[in-house]
Amino acid sequence: MAEVVPMPKLGFDMTTGTLVRKLKQTGESVAKGEIIAEIETDKATVEVEAYVGGVIKGWVVEEGMSVPVGSPMLVIAEPGEAVDIEALTGKKATGATPTPAGRTATAFAPASTPTPAAAATATTPTGRVLASPVARKIATDAGVDLRQIAGTGPNGRIVKRDVEAFLKAGAPAVPQPVAAPVAAAPAPVPPAAPAVVAVPEDKVIPLTRLRSIIARRMAESTSTIPAIYLTLEVDMAAALALRQQVNAVLPEERKTSVNDFIIKAAALALRQFPNLNASFGGDKIIQKGHVNIGNAVAVPSGLLTVVVRDADVKSVAQIAAEMKAMVARAREGKVQPSDIEGSTFTVSNLGMYGIEHFTAIINLPEVAILAVGAAREVPVVKDGQLVPGVRMKMTCTADHRVTDGAEVAQFLRAVKGFLEEPLRLLV
Repeated sequence: MAEVVPMPKLGFDMTTGTLVRKLKQTGESVAKGEIIAEIETDKATVEVEAYVGGVIKGWVVEEGMSVPVGSPMLVIAEPGEAVDIEALTGKKATGATPTPAGRTATAFAPASTPTPAAAATATTPTGRVLASPVARKIATDAGVDLRQIAGTGPNGRIVKRDVEAFLKAGAPAVPQPVAAPVAAAPAPVPPAAPAVVAVPEDKVIPLTRLRSIIARRMAESTSTIPAIYLTLEVDMAAALALRQQVNAVLPEERKTSVNDFIIKAAALALRQFPNLNASFGGDKIIQKGHVNIGNAVAVPSGLLTVVVRDADVKSVAQIAAEMKAMVARAREGKVQPSDIEGSTFTVSNLGMYGIEHFTAIINLPEVAILAVGAAREVPVVKDGQLVPGVRMKMTCTADHRVTDGAEVAQFLRAVKGFLEEPLRLLV
C-alpha cells in the first residue's frame, strides 16, 4: 500500500522545513530506517529516516524548497504497485533534481577547478555564500574561501562534493605581478600627503535560520523569566585527579572530559531538587520524570543544545561516549532529532576558552541552567596557610517563579559535593 511521507516535525517549535538533499531518488528501493533525505530545520540539518520500506514512487518537494510541517514530501509503495501521486498528495511529482548548466542529471562529474567568477552562483545579492553546514565545516578546516568554489546544489548551493572536488583539484594559483624594471631614482620631491587607508564598507549579513531562532528564544527568555543568579566555587583537585586515573585505563576514543563529570554531578543533584528539573505551566509546575541534560555546543551557524538522556542513571564513560558522538554530528550538520530535543536542564561550559565566570540565559521551557567556568590553579588558604589549589566557579540561573534562592543554593552545594567527592559519581 502506498504511503505518503510528510515533512516531519523535528522540534516542538518547528513549523517549516527545507529539503536540503535527496539521498534516494525516484525508482530506488529503500529499507525501513534507511536515511532518505537531509532536512534543514530552525536548529540544524537533520537526517530523516524512512518509516516504511518499499520503492520511492516520486517526490513532490524539490531540493531547496521549504514547506510546512506535515506537507507531503514523497510517496513510497510496494515494488510494481501503480500509484497516482497527484491523487494521493494533491501535487504533481517533481522532475529530476535541477543541475547547473553543463552537467547531466544522472551523474556527477567534477568540474574543472572553479574560479572566483564561477563561484558567483553560490552567493546571494547580500554577499552570503550559500553552502551546506558540512561544506562550510570542511572549507573552514581547510582554510578555503567558499567564494572560490562553484556550487552544484540547488540554486548554486555549495555542497560537500564541491568542496572535496575543489580540494582534490587544488586551489588556483594567484598570478603574481611581474616586477617592473628598476628605473633611475627621480629627483627628490616634497613628501606626499599620507595615503588614505581604505575603510571596508559595512556588511549586511542575513540571519541564518538557527541564529533567528536563537534570537527569538533568548529574547523571549529574558523578557518573560524573572531570573535569579547564584555563584559557588568548587575545589576541583579531586575530580581532576580521578579523571586522570580513569583516562589512564581507557582507550583514546573513550576518554572522559571534565564536562562529563559535571553533567553527571548536575544530574544526580537534580534528583534531589526536582523543582530545577521542571517547566513552568502558568498555574502549575511540571516536574520532569527524566533527567535529560542539555549541553550548549558552538557550531558555525550559532549554538546547538545536544541532550544526554537519563544522565542520572548513566556512567561517566557512557556520558562521554554519547557527548563525543553528538558533538561530532552537530558540528558536521548531521544531528539526529533525538540529539537536540527533550532537555530538562542545561549545562553551558566555557571553561575550555579560559572563561572564569559568566551567567547563562535559561533555555525555555526549562527553568534553570548551569554556567561553568574554567578550573584554574589559584592560591587558597588551607589551615591558615597559603597553598596552591584548583578552583572552578559555577553559576546557576533559575526561574524565580518556580524556585527560590535558598533552593538554588542547596542545589549548587549538592553539585559541589559530588565534584569534591568524585568517587560518588562512579558508584
